[in-house]
Amino acid sequence: MTPDQIEAAAARLKGHARLTPLLNAPLLDAAFGKRIFVKAECLQLTGSFKFRGAWSAVSALPAGTKGVLAYSSGNHGQGVALAAARHGLACVIVMPSDAPAVKVENTRAYGAEVVLYDRATEDRDAIGAALCADRGLHLIKPFDDADVIAGQGSCGLEIADQARAEGVTEADVLVCCGGGGLSAGIALALEARAPRLRVRTCEPEGFDDMARSLSSGRRQTNPRATGSVCDAILTPAPGLLTLPILSRLAGPGLVVSDAEACRAMALAFSHLRIVLEPGGAVALAAALFRDTSPTVICTASGGNVDPAFFARTLADHA
Repeated sequence: MTPDQIEAAAARLKGHARLTPLLNAPLLDAAFGKRIFVKAECLQLTGSFKFRGAWSAVSALPAGTKGVLAYSSGNHGQGVALAAARHGLACVIVMPSDAPAVKVENTRAYGAEVVLYDRATEDRDAIGAALCADRGLHLIKPFDDADVIAGQGSCGLEIADQARAEGVTEADVLVCCGGGGLSAGIALALEARAPRLRVRTCEPEGFDDMARSLSSGRRQTNPRATGSVCDAILTPAPGLLTLPILSRLAGPGLVVSDAEACRAMALAFSHLRIVLEPGGAVALAAALFRDTSPTVICTASGGNVDPAFFARTLADHA
């Protein structure tokens, strides 16, 4: 992939995706002894960065495409559903049956047909492949797709410009990571625009396949499919496209506990007044509890959290 692909995706996104803010809270900086900047992708359309990659991929489809299909724990599905609706395309989203209800409901509200599966016993790839073959749908993968990665890279272009405006030219850029689409896209964009900003992937304990893959130099898998509150970033293994990019450009991966992700959710709300889901808070958790750099930029990648879970999290970490 090249910077030109990211620039082209950013051009297609112009006027359709939001330019999300880069936030900072002086009291949070003081409490943790570092400058912490938060790229608030939770404020993106559909509540996560995923709309970027979805619009990039859907807008690049050839004329005559009948419809699209995606498999998703919720955020990619919502992004694809809205992008498909705005392009007048049919849309099917294959989602795990344990996905948060708010994500299932919103995906349907954006106009998609939702097909549920058991992520512990069923193969989402096989389900998706059968539906594509039967209905003539185009599969939009959640991260292992060049157009999706390029769309996510538009977030990196914004980070480069916003960091420069803040006088930040050197920092770790911590990115919530499942299969690595956002991380890889941002890393490619920063290589071209701000090479002294270094991406580091952030994952929940027990689902740190990317961190282990970057450390070993070989593609690692997770031993289980469920067991963390960070549902948005529980993927079986790094992407075949994303891992080589991150192996070349990213620093060592960071891993946080579910409790740390929930603590970060509460701190994001109290200091920045933004709502994060657990998977969207792991980068902030890594910035607070793992990374030792004096200046850090982190992605707040999604805010599609169940209201009752969010209320309990705030109460538990007040």
